[in-house]
Amino acid sequence: MIAVDAVDIWKRFGGRYVLRELSFKVGEGEVYGIVGPNGAGKTTTLRILATILKPDKGDVYLLGKSVIKDTSDVRRIVSYLPEDVGVYKHLTGREFLKINGSIQGLRNRDLEEAVEYGVRISGLGELVDAPMGSYSKGMRRRVMLARTLMGKSKVLILDEPTSGLDVEHAVYVRKLIKEYVKQMNASCIVSSHNMLEVEYLCDRIALMKNGSIIVEGEPEQIKKEYEAENLEEVFIKAVRR
Repeated sequence: MIAVDAVDIWKRFGGRYVLRELSFKVGEGEVYGIVGPNGAGKTTTLRILATILKPDKGDVYLLGKSVIKDTSDVRRIVSYLPEDVGVYKHLTGREFLKINGSIQGLRNRDLEEAVEYGVRISGLGELVDAPMGSYSKGMRRRVMLARTLMGKSKVLILDEPTSGLDVEHAVYVRKLIKEYVKQMNASCIVSSHNMLEVEYLCDRIALMKNGSIIVEGEPEQIKKEYEAENLEEVFIKAVRR
């Protein structure tokens, strides 16, 4: 089943198109990577999927719901992790998760169970009850990912999920994403500059340049096509064409 279907997306800021004729599909249970140089349109694409931005032309369907016509329904389906997220330093991690669960519409027992699930997958132990102002960047990112996953959404949109993290925290986050997708049969669209991360996480990838997809396929297939040893080499060859 197709979980995400982007159809001929165009988006303009000022007089410049940042997305043009962008189309792709993501299957249920699939991790789909979006990579490309700065300014390629990756974050704009993710924000359209998350209903933060609207396309000027085209549409995206998430489990059959339109980001334009069914915005409220899409927001109940999708969970979005931006690259940079501010934190409320005076709140504990647990309090932050509870507030976000309430914002997601969870109540009573459902809210309690979601918070406990978020606490568990954050892996912070007793530190989840410490103020977030005392957290390292890696700890804050774990809480943000827990917030993203605690509602058990069927579609995840992750922008640079391990940005700025040390090796230990990055490995934890990647494993958590893979386990979640497998357990929930969820679909995940992830953007990252880390090609090793993309190769580890993604079933298929799309390489964007100037607002359009120029390469798409399974990592091994693409490496073979470009006679490359790794995705970094593919990236350089494709972007320079």
